[in-house]
Amino acid sequence: MFSLLLFYHVTMTLNPRQSALLEQVRSQGSASIEELARAFDVTLQTVRRDVNLLAEAGMLSRFHGGVRSEASTIENIAYRQRQGLHAEGKRRIAEAVARAVPDGCSLLINIGTTTEAIARALLRHRGLRVITNNLHVADILSDNPDCEVIVAGGVVRPRDRGITGEATIEFIRQFKVDIGLIGISGIEADGTLRDYDFREVRVARTIIDQSREVWLAADSSKFQRQAMVELAPIARISRFFHRRRTAARAGPNPTRRGRALPYRWRCALTLFLRNHELTPFRRHAHTR
Repeated sequence: MFSLLLFYHVTMTLNPRQSALLEQVRSQGSASIEELARAFDVTLQTVRRDVNLLAEAGMLSRFHGGVRSEASTIENIAYRQRQGLHAEGKRRIAEAVARAVPDGCSLLINIGTTTEAIARALLRHRGLRVITNNLHVADILSDNPDCEVIVAGGVVRPRDRGITGEATIEFIRQFKVDIGLIGISGIEADGTLRDYDFREVRVARTIIDQSREVWLAADSSKFQRQAMVELAPIARISRFFHRRRTAARAGPNPTRRGRALPYRWRCALTLFLRNHELTPFRRHAHTR
């Protein structure tokens, strides 16, 4: 029974408050129960329930009177946990990407739960040719009879069914596609894109090199996450699809600390995108 309950917790979709609470603790490193109750304008009992759920799922660690982040710069959180995080935001981002993808084009799609959401949103497209190193993406798009799916060879990672290695890189180098769709684990304030696994990063760099346009899809939590391996500067990105969370939907009081996307990040990234003539935050690549 315990194992079934744990599986339920790690695969469930977090509600907006729980997702925002998780982001705030990861941003700060730790927080007290009282601090979180004030920030989210809820009771101590509500915060404790949220914290207990997140701790049981392995996303946070409890200590007396508070909670700390399990975040690491060298290892991503577990795949099943990532599946449940920011599910609504990923779905909206995926819908925006799908609206922008024309029928009859070729795509390279990399590893990640956001790109998997995009694959689901492409199920009604016609005439697509998709090359991917993500077995989940291949499985999803195989249900679209009007989509040709090509799976890159290489070494399969059991934890998320991503494919990496020299064989993967050499396979992808055969193609030049219309659009490369990539996700990312972290975006620094200067626009540097980062991830955790150097093998995955090497494949993602190849996807960038072999794509006429590179589209990045990332939810708001990626602006606060640090990862060890540099992928590329954001200047390599043609279009950036993301969703900014607002206080009306979830999160702390906007007059208090702990917003999902801090002001300094918004300023730095907006300026960087503008300087590199990328898609600004408030144009069609932005979803609410």
